Amino acid sequence: QLKLVESGGGLVQPGGSLRLSCAASGFSLDEYAIGWFRRAPEKEREGVSCIASRSNSTYYADSVKGRFTVLRDNAKNTVYLEMNGLKPGDAAVYYCAADTDWGLIDVKPMCTDGWLLEVWGEGTLVTVSS
Repeated sequence: QLKLVESGGGLVQPGGSLRLSCAASGFSLDEYAIGWFRRAPEKEREGVSCIASRSNSTYYADSVKGRFTVLRDNAKNTVYLEMNGLKPGDAAVYYCAADTDWGLIDVKPMCTDGWLLEVWGEGTLVTVSS
């Protein structure tokens, strides 16, 4: 069974940092592109960051560029989202998703074009509040 499990969410003050983890089981992440998405109450799902497997392509939404970093650790079969300078507007449930990387040159469409991705995690809640 292909499974993704997110962890690392929680309550943080504005300006603080969190590191989210997306751990895979049942498959090897090094063959998949990974995306981080978030959904805040009464807002549409947003593609936050995506990272390809075979190329060096990464994508960040303008709202998080310069504050968030996506990292792969294929040895641990885990992808991380390091979030710094958190703002109240970053509060949301964060999900990771995986899709077979058939040779993505540009991973941006994975985040922005509403692809039907193969595997989704159940999400982890990030709350930003003083």
